[in-house]
Amino acid sequence: MADKDKNSKLGQGIGQEKEQEKEEKEKKDQKKEQTGEEEKQLEQLPPLDFSSLFLPFYTQALFKLGAAEDPISQKIDENIDLAKRFIDLLDLLKEKTKGNLKPEEDTLLTNGLHQLKMLYMEKSKIIKL
Repeated sequence: MADKDKNSKLGQGIGQEKEQEKEEKEKKDQKKEQTGEEEKQLEQLPPLDFSSLFLPFYTQALFKLGAAEDPISQKIDENIDLAKRFIDLLDLLKEKTKGNLKPEEDTLLTNGLHQLKMLYMEKSKIIKL
């Protein structure tokens, strides 16, 4: 009978080891999946450059000026005051980065601001285009 108890305990120990190995393998597989997903997310991120700072403000200003449809709501949602705020933020960015931008970055900021300001003045009925 003592032999049966030993064999039973031995069988349980082996079963537990196999279960632990299975759990460890599942954890490793999950980590691989997470790492793969993280790599895919990193691949989808835009490059870290000046346009990454400029474009969110620019596109939000376009949405709030009613010049573009909001891709999330699928609606045109004008808010002239908020659009002005985005334009003012881009003006502040231009002021604070003066002399420190590459020529193409300065052109992007200057031209984008000009376009937004003209659209703002038209929407505010300051000028007619």
